[in-house]
Amino acid sequence: MISTNQFKNGTHIEVDGTVFKIVEFQHVKPGKGGAFVRTKLKRTNDGAVIDKTFRAGEKFRPIRTEARKMQFLYADGSDAHLMDLETYDQLTIPEEQVREPLKWVLPSEEVDVLYVDEQPTDLQVPSAVEMAVEETEPGVKGDTASGGGDKPAKLESGVTVRVPLFVNEGDRVRVDTRSGEYVSRA
Repeated sequence: MISTNQFKNGTHIEVDGTVFKIVEFQHVKPGKGGAFVRTKLKRTNDGAVIDKTFRAGEKFRPIRTEARKMQFLYADGSDAHLMDLETYDQLTIPEEQVREPLKWVLPSEEVDVLYVDEQPTDLQVPSAVEMAVEETEPGVKGDTASGGGDKPAKLESGVTVRVPLFVNEGDRVRVDTRSGEYVSRA
């Protein structure tokens, strides 16, 4: 069993027969009354995020998770198609379930597929990725009063991020996948 004081971001727990991933948690000790834990939980079967509060010391069944290396083949609008690199078996995950991490993955790239109780449920992408800028307006000298400034740029995966004015089409940029923010030129 796993207790509320062993919570970590990314841990999977079972609450009332449903598997959730802990997105965020906060231990709260009010001056009066018992301590409790405020959490933000993401349901693994459909990706819905809910807020839930637990009493301190409550226990849950830990969920066995495993990450397997797979190759992302393509997304067809309803499913994401992946291939196991060892057995060459293909599997599909509903695209709605992996929409967020999928925007940081290009076809034929390797990804870690997270299995929760032997079911593929999520894609794990690195905290930062490098991608080429496909489309952006040219930065014009004198565009800003302070010398800083940014502009939208469409990356090769189709996602749009804000980049500094000096970034041009064809440049490779490093982007933080958690926040979607530009980090540096690659």
